[in-house]
Amino acid sequence: MAASSVLAFWAVALLLIVVPGADWAFTIGAGLRGRAVGPAVGGLVVGYAAITVVVAAGVGALVAGNPVILTGLTLVGGLYLVWHGAMTFARPSTPASPREAAAGTDRAVFLRGIGVSALNPKGLLIFLALLPQFTNLHGAWPVSAQIGVLGLTFMITCGLFYLGVGRLTRVVLHGRPAAARLISRLSGAAMAAIGAWLIIDHLLR
Repeated sequence: MAASSVLAFWAVALLLIVVPGADWAFTIGAGLRGRAVGPAVGGLVVGYAAITVVVAAGVGALVAGNPVILTGLTLVGGLYLVWHGAMTFARPSTPASPREAAAGTDRAVFLRGIGVSALNPKGLLIFLALLPQFTNLHGAWPVSAQIGVLGLTFMITCGLFYLGVGRLTRVVLHGRPAAARLISRLSGAAMAAIGAWLIIDHLLR
């Protein structure tokens, strides 16, 4: 597999990762509630690993070859981002009390992380619609192996970035409810704007 393809995918994936979304909200929430961010981020990565396996099994090639499915996924993902952004804006996260921070377990946080990424339309769009576009059907590597490499690239980048986000949240925003609400609302507004852009862009084509 060409290194240029991996690098090109990494650049696009990084841009998508840094855009606020459900993963951001979940990671920031874990940091604000005083939970260790490791289990939260670990859950997100495992969820994306599950999607990678599904796409590598052949679903990705099917989606990549069907423009109707690609458009449908984009529209569904856009609507989800608008809804999730509006909810985040209306109900921003704030630092939790010591009692709330002690509630739950790392295992519960880990499992929620799996659900957030595995069921997140943004993640599904990345893996089903974007990832197959960086594969070569006539390359020396099987498509499933190429998808595996690209998926691993995304997971490593995602894990490192969100570990940084979670730890920064705990250091900077914990104990500062006004700042926490502002950051949460900005994330919500960005999510809604991105979702609206996805929908409008496809409807105008």
